[in-house]
Amino acid sequence: MLPFRSCSRVGIVAGSLIALFFVLPARTFALAQPEPLTPAEAQTLVTRVLRDEVRLAIDPSHPMRFLMRKQSPRLTTTKEIVETRDGAVARLLMVNDQPLDTLGQTREWARLDELERNPSLQQHRKHGENEDTRIVMKILRMMPSAFLFQYQGLVQGRSGLVQKYTYSPNPRFSPPDMETQALTAMSGELWIDATAERVARLTGSLQQDTSYGWGILGKLNKGGWLELEQTEVAPHTWRISHVQLQMTLRIVVKTKVFDTNEQMHDYKPVPVGIDYRTAIHMLRSR
Repeated sequence: MLPFRSCSRVGIVAGSLIALFFVLPARTFALAQPEPLTPAEAQTLVTRVLRDEVRLAIDPSHPMRFLMRKQSPRLTTTKEIVETRDGAVARLLMVNDQPLDTLGQTREWARLDELERNPSLQQHRKHGENEDTRIVMKILRMMPSAFLFQYQGLVQGRSGLVQKYTYSPNPRFSPPDMETQALTAMSGELWIDATAERVARLTGSLQQDTSYGWGILGKLNKGGWLELEQTEVAPHTWRISHVQLQMTLRIVVKTKVFDTNEQMHDYKPVPVGIDYRTAIHMLRSR
């Protein structure tokens, strides 16, 4: 389902969203207010925040340079990533928490050399990023109609008090395609930083098996889950800081297990509009 890509930008749609930015009652975002939100108020607030996330996710005005540690049962890697107008560029720094040896560094320099010489490689990567972003944006747009949200009160987040909501499938929602099919079986929690009006945490788990193409194309097994966290990395700039996913997908006679844990940190701004070759030079100078 998600990430909002780190991973994600991660340009993770411009359009007329003015109607979504209406003024809610003052108590909607008043952290000190003990009164619970009605179901209608909760649905309205979450809809506004999620649609704002869509708008901000494709905003190219705050490109970043950051570190990503990705852990799976078989391999752990640490990469430095720079976001550019041509898509993200990454340099491998560590494998299984150990710096690259001389051979590994040589291979990584050679890979970056080839990438710099051959723009089609970066174009292919950018195409993949755009496709991932398209799917994530579709899911984000669908969430307000796919789920029913219930306000649960205030909880302690990493940076202070946040509003906690639970969500469950909306029985009236009919997924338009296979990419949104899993929304009909997912429940979880959504935490909103009320001051910034941003999603701070999202969790979800599949409450039942989800079949694609009447089970012919595949099936996501019940019990799969995900967790995502966002953090303010600069004034008014939020980015993904943690994504964890465990899902099992059955395709005909094969089973594919997704089991990853990604930590993103050390975000630093880079100039707006840089190209991928500039990013390669930046990574070389680390």
